[in-house]
Amino acid sequence: MELELVKIENQEELNLILGQSHFIKTVEDIHEALVNTVPNIKFGLAFCEASGKCLIRWTGTDEKLIKLAQENATKIGAGHSFILFLENSFPINVLPVIRQVPEVCRIYCATANPLEVIIAKSDQGRGIMGVIDGSSPIGIEGDEDIAWRKGFLRKIGYKL
Repeated sequence: MELELVKIENQEELNLILGQSHFIKTVEDIHEALVNTVPNIKFGLAFCEASGKCLIRWTGTDEKLIKLAQENATKIGAGHSFILFLENSFPINVLPVIRQVPEVCRIYCATANPLEVIIAKSDQGRGIMGVIDGSSPIGIEGDEDIAWRKGFLRKIGYKL
């Protein structure tokens, strides 16, 4: 077995969700869940099929996001993995419905941070071992940091 680190290309720091599923129906079911949850959502989804033709299946509502999902899914190349790029929505808005899609087994991360995916490669294929999401902490927040965090959440409308 070999380990490989795959850097996700995301120059615009778009929000993305990386997960694992188990069936070709994932593409259509996640698409339906998204458009039924957030009107006018822009997204691109790519799913790495793990049997049969082993194709990268895809869908979405925005060509740029679809292409970005396809390119990153190709780099990851792990069976039954999916990557979803979002605009006009945040992971917090769609994670509950994605988790309820029957084929979804796991969510590795939901982030807009720089992301690296740890891949294990064997004679059989490739699998996701985990992710490196953003940077390591450099300290513990103090009173000023707590005030900033609380103010920020209220400024963007997530707290009253």
